[in-house]
Amino acid sequence: MSVNYSLYLVTDSTDGILGQRNLVKVVEEALQGGVTIVQYRDKTSDTADLIRTANLLHAVTQKHGVPLLINDRVDVALAVDAEGVHIGQDDMDLATARKLLGPSAIIGVTCSSVGEAHAATLGGANYLGIGTMFATPTKQNTKSIIGTAGTRMILEHLAAITELPHRVSTVAIGGINASNVQRVMYQSKSTFRGLDGVAVVSAIIAAQSPKDAAAHLLELIKSPPPFVGPLTKKVKARTAEDMIRNVQNVVKQVGIVVPVCHNMTNTVVQNFAANVAVAIGASPCMANDAAEAGDLAKLGGGLVVNMGTPTLDGVSNYIQAVQAYNSCGGPVLLDPVGAGGSGLRREAVKRLMAGGYFDVIKGNEFEIGVVWGFSKSQQRGVDSGKSDTTLIEKARIVKKLAARERNVVIMTGAVDVISDGDRTFLVRNGPKMLSQITGSGCTLGTTVAAFVAVEKEDKLLAALAGMLLFEIAAEVAAVRPDVKGPGTFIPAFIDALTSIADQAHVDDSRWLGSAKVEAVDAA
Repeated sequence: MSVNYSLYLVTDSTDGILGQRNLVKVVEEALQGGVTIVQYRDKTSDTADLIRTANLLHAVTQKHGVPLLINDRVDVALAVDAEGVHIGQDDMDLATARKLLGPSAIIGVTCSSVGEAHAATLGGANYLGIGTMFATPTKQNTKSIIGTAGTRMILEHLAAITELPHRVSTVAIGGINASNVQRVMYQSKSTFRGLDGVAVVSAIIAAQSPKDAAAHLLELIKSPPPFVGPLTKKVKARTAEDMIRNVQNVVKQVGIVVPVCHNMTNTVVQNFAANVAVAIGASPCMANDAAEAGDLAKLGGGLVVNMGTPTLDGVSNYIQAVQAYNSCGGPVLLDPVGAGGSGLRREAVKRLMAGGYFDVIKGNEFEIGVVWGFSKSQQRGVDSGKSDTTLIEKARIVKKLAARERNVVIMTGAVDVISDGDRTFLVRNGPKMLSQITGSGCTLGTTVAAFVAVEKEDKLLAALAGMLLFEIAAEVAAVRPDVKGPGTFIPAFIDALTSIADQAHVDDSRWLGSAKVEAVDAA
């Protein structure tokens, strides 16, 4: 029997998930909807009941030509002649299970680390159940929650193993449903391999129509997520010169399209951000209630999630909005303001990263470090503070994070670093005056989000275009004779943004002569 791991159903007979329905009937409906493999999991029933139910399930799966695996219980698998078993790290060891079941049995092993995946692969597992992907109400061991980043690490390791006795398949498990399955498949994919499928439990077992739920999930698995953008063969610029040459048209398009820039931002900068959005040619919308996000996302603009003033309820609100934009392909920018300043902010970052896909992540060195997962020092306020990290080290972190998240990452500083995980550039524009006003980083996020909304084919180009407009306008404003300090700088800056946007609209690109961009090898 050939094995298709695309949509892997794990049963749950508890009252909270199955209710009073018949498990065998639910599984049969799910198979009609397209489930490709079934695992019977029941940790509480007696052996006789397990065998009785497993026999009924096997009759159904055989009718549909789908393998039935038994969770943990090798004896039950042997009793019903099931196609295999799934074992956890605390269950029977792989070698013993193989000896008892024979070489043709399908044996899967739960893995939540590179080490466990390596051992199971070399031990002869047919597939790995990688996870836990996301936290679930029944999953208390948070150490095993690895997300898409941890899954990608395991897949990268598997691709690098040269002594593989056979190709081991992979499925992700834990909290996967219709709202996140496409993101799981997309963001978990490493350079050389992706997941073979996903394992779901309540998304099908608890569904009102298991058949419809399975069919919908399978359709999502087979199609790219909306936020990926147009799948074209457009050749993307790789040199700084070519990137700068393409910036002018992006700036012009913002003025033509007038994209809505939906800001869920801190109260400190709302007015400033709205003025900047208008100045660059966008249409600002300051709406912090996620109940509006579904309608706003349909307008074709971008969303800024700025966690300058986070609360526990606020993070849930952000996630709801992010998912609304993800579902219709609207770009989302995350500005993890002050991410290293407190435990609350660090936890907010974790929840946000697990809750949705961000097309762009923008922050200073400390903030990007928290997103990356390596920064342990406490950030002072929202400022970056002193750094002993070299520029090339910063570039490597930015590139690795962008590759891991499959998005664009911007690290702001005296020299900005921007990467999409493939191309990496340094930007040396922007006057010191920007660091002397409140909200410069926040309003840069507003600018970039508007630009990504009009240039979805090359989000790195869009982000770079927004950065150059923003920072060159700041340079123009800073040298005006009437600018005496931060107080007079802000209105001059907004004037300069408007002036450059107007120049771009009539194809006057002389302002780009001030662009200081260089490609960097951050391998």
